[in-house]
Amino acid sequence: MKVTAYVGLGANLGDREDTLRRSLELLAARDGVAVAAVSALRETEPVGYLDQPRFLNGVACLETELPPRELLATLLEVERELGRDRSGRGSAPRWGPRTVDLDLLLYADLELDEEGLTVPHPRLHERRFVLEPLAELAPRLVVPGVGPLKTLLSELHSSR
Repeated sequence: MKVTAYVGLGANLGDREDTLRRSLELLAARDGVAVAAVSALRETEPVGYLDQPRFLNGVACLETELPPRELLATLLEVERELGRDRSGRGSAPRWGPRTVDLDLLLYADLELDEEGLTVPHPRLHERRFVLEPLAELAPRLVVPGVGPLKTLLSELHSSR
C-alpha cells in the first residue's frame, strides 16, 4: 500500500542546489519510493548554531510503499551517499553545517515516537523553513497531533 510522506530537504555546504537535486534523484531511484512533488527551494538563516553558511531548504512529497523506519533508513543512506557524516565523531556542532539533511517530517497520518524515529518531526511546527514549503505542497494539511498547517504558520508569524 502506498502512503504519502513529506521529507524536509536542507543543505548549506558545497553546491547546495545540485546536492538537493541529486538527493531527489537517488530517492526516486529506490524501490518503493516515488517523488510526487517538490516545493521551491529557499535560502534560510541557520537555526540553533548560527556561525555557519545560509541553508537552501525545501520539502519533497513522496509516495512510498516503505514502512516508516525503512524510509528513514533510505533517507540516511542517501545522505551518506552524498557525503553526510552523522557518526558524531569530529567537532561538528549539533545543527551545524552539512552537505545534505533529509528529515522525515510526516508519514501519512501516523503519530510515532520510538527510539530514533519520531513522526511527525518533533520540531516541524517551530520551523518556518519547513512549514512554508510544506504549505506550498499541501496547504490544507493537518499535522497529526499538532493541528492545521495554516494555524501553525499563523502562530509562527504572530510570534515574531
